[in-house]
Amino acid sequence: MNNVRLIARLDIKGENLIKGIRMEGLRVMGEPNAFAKKYYEDGVDELIYMDCVASLYGRNHLAEIIERAAENIFVPMTVGGGIRSVDDARNILRLGADKIAINTAAVENPNLISELAYRFGSQAVVLSVEAKKNQSNQWEVYTHGGRERTGLDVLEWISVALLKGAGEVLLTSVDREGTRNGFDLALLKEVSAICSVPLIASGGMGKVEDLMDAVNIGGVGAIAMADILHYKRLNLPEIRNFALNNNLPVRHYAN
Repeated sequence: MNNVRLIARLDIKGENLIKGIRMEGLRVMGEPNAFAKKYYEDGVDELIYMDCVASLYGRNHLAEIIERAAENIFVPMTVGGGIRSVDDARNILRLGADKIAINTAAVENPNLISELAYRFGSQAVVLSVEAKKNQSNQWEVYTHGGRERTGLDVLEWISVALLKGAGEVLLTSVDREGTRNGFDLALLKEVSAICSVPLIASGGMGKVEDLMDAVNIGGVGAIAMADILHYKRLNLPEIRNFALNNNLPVRHYAN
């Protein structure tokens, strides 16, 4: 089993790090790179920056934040939100991002996944999926920060995206996001069963045991954490040590 990656997720609105519950009721947390620097110093494996309102306005506003982060943070950075073209992706990658995440634009034009994978390699293309249970008790793909229904079945959409060349999947449970109620293990299990690329679980981590469940039951290879870190309920060394003490393979990090 490969090392499980511990990832900090930073949702951005304008210049601020924000946090919501089920992607609503957004609360300003502070300056994003102050948090990012702390997580880097604490040994985070990767960072995810998501411009959570970019798809509403049709453009990504993270350029300056990413450029500053790349000066003194040296772990892989994934950037998403409002990336609608090869040029958009190229600009973000040039500024220092290692991977780009796409959701809304990929749903509107699935061939964008293929174009990005061809230009930059599949390893740089992350499919961001916002999943929510619908009235038929099926997981449906949402876009625009969990606001817009698509009618797409999550499992079918991920299967299509993988064929198009997505190299990684960031799976966010809108129902669990910010609730501290644990990851949606049923969702993770179904997706991991059909996912041939690395799968990142996002949405719901409330305690360190949730990490264990996402890996051991949900079958994921990476965990994206926000609320638990931003509110300082646990820090990365504590989470990493718990994982190591419970025989979960994570990267050893000497602080």
